[in-house]
Amino acid sequence: MALRKKKKLVSKDARRKLITAIAPKSPIAEQYRTVRTNIQFSSIDNEIRTIMVTSSGPAEGKSTTVANLAVTFAQLGKKVLLVDADLRKPTVHHTFATENLFGFTSVLTRQRPLVKAVVESDEQNLFILPSGPIPPNPAELLSSKSMDQFMDEAKDLFDYILFDTPPLLAVADPQILANKCDGTILVVFSEKTEIELAKKGKELLETAQSKLLGVVLNAKEAKKGDYYYYYGSK
Repeated sequence: MALRKKKKLVSKDARRKLITAIAPKSPIAEQYRTVRTNIQFSSIDNEIRTIMVTSSGPAEGKSTTVANLAVTFAQLGKKVLLVDADLRKPTVHHTFATENLFGFTSVLTRQRPLVKAVVESDEQNLFILPSGPIPPNPAELLSSKSMDQFMDEAKDLFDYILFDTPPLLAVADPQILANKCDGTILVVFSEKTEIELAKKGKELLETAQSKLLGVVLNAKEAKKGDYYYYYGSK
């Protein structure tokens, strides 16, 4: 079934810079490709197609990280869906300068089929599913049978599905989704994320029986002689 392209109503000036798209040969973009490669190597025995990106707390760079990772997977020629599963403070529609009148929640509540909720981005092979209207019961939606059906349908349509979620220590949503995904990436902010909070986030993922693919250290300044790379922050 063909995916439909949606008219974008938000000015491109509002679009968050995606370094992997605007400067694919930069050292920063290369770091994202390294993360992508590490994910691929971790899936030798078990195929990894559904990936959740989260953090222990807010403003640690998870949304920028997942958006840039989605671009790098799309640059492989793979069909990629980026889902805004932060059903409390969604930002993906801002990143890609698109509307958010309907989206993920619309699909889960069966108000709109997936193929009609997906937005085609400016990046080839990359499709966006905004959060849609913010619901009163995010955790219940993510743990519903509709969520399981969504996963099955999305995997039929896309090679990779990446999820942006709320911080782990804020709400239960990421733990619920982590259990349904093939793997999780934890983003920590250099010299900002407290070690104990990062450990607590890791423990929550283990409790959810999630496969932790790795940790992305965000905004780390390299030593003299190396380049400085910065993933950005939400």
